[in-house]
Amino acid sequence: MTSAIHTQGLSKDFGAGRGVFELDLDVRRGEILGFLGPNGSGKSTTMRLLLGLVRPTAGRAEVLGYDIRRDSLALRRRVGYLAGDFELYAQLDGAELLRYFARLHGGVAPSRIDELAERLGADLARPVRELSTGNRQKLGLIQALMSDPELLILDEPIAGLDPLVQHAFHAELMALRETGCTVFLSSHTLSEVDRVADRVAILRAGRLVVVDALEHLRAVAVRHWEIEFAHPVPAAEFRDLAGVHEVRIDGPRLSIAFEGTADAVVKAAAGHDVRAVDTRDGDLDEVFLRYYRDDP
Repeated sequence: MTSAIHTQGLSKDFGAGRGVFELDLDVRRGEILGFLGPNGSGKSTTMRLLLGLVRPTAGRAEVLGYDIRRDSLALRRRVGYLAGDFELYAQLDGAELLRYFARLHGGVAPSRIDELAERLGADLARPVRELSTGNRQKLGLIQALMSDPELLILDEPIAGLDPLVQHAFHAELMALRETGCTVFLSSHTLSEVDRVADRVAILRAGRLVVVDALEHLRAVAVRHWEIEFAHPVPAAEFRDLAGVHEVRIDGPRLSIAFEGTADAVVKAAAGHDVRAVDTRDGDLDEVFLRYYRDDP
């Protein structure tokens, strides 16, 4: 079986246009899928649907081969989950809390908890009520990771974490992927998804608008180049090229924004005496904004 997650027409209608609608999605085993969308787009609802925590209005889904309606308890034993709004028992310290979660999960090696706590710099001795948001987030991550699940479903996992801890967490994700673990990762931080994901799915108002590999999405992003010539060049020569969005001339310096292949821009520039080229290829931020800025 190649799909860790497979949905067909999966929907949850809360009314007034809110919810998730006709979601058709395949997440391959052993990949990291970045699940993007602003607040209210349906990311958290999708994750709850996949875990059987919310009943769908229509459609169906299988997670690790389990039907989400019929087998939700069985599938949750094989999944590590971090909710975006998770709560912890404030009176327990970190070690007590994680031992409790380990028992609920059917047992976890204490050495694995200690390893993750050291890697993420988690303080297990202090009561949860005394911990900062970032340190509570570390406990949430440990409880999701500690059973070495087949599938990780993570809703905004780096919220409140400092950059060093984010780096350690991402290294752990990459190591888990090497073992065959699948990661379904929701994030507002596009640089995080750009760093770790194999593919990206973008949700808009509860509907899936694109699922594609990062390199393909970057290919449709707008690129920005600065080309310095020995002498000024005619702006119209570049403005009329296919895929060009903007051309600005400042003396011998040309600023051009375009999408798609660079072939036409390179050939046009080669007709002049080029002194320097400074390129910036399209990034995931631009891809994301494009799918939200344009008409459906």
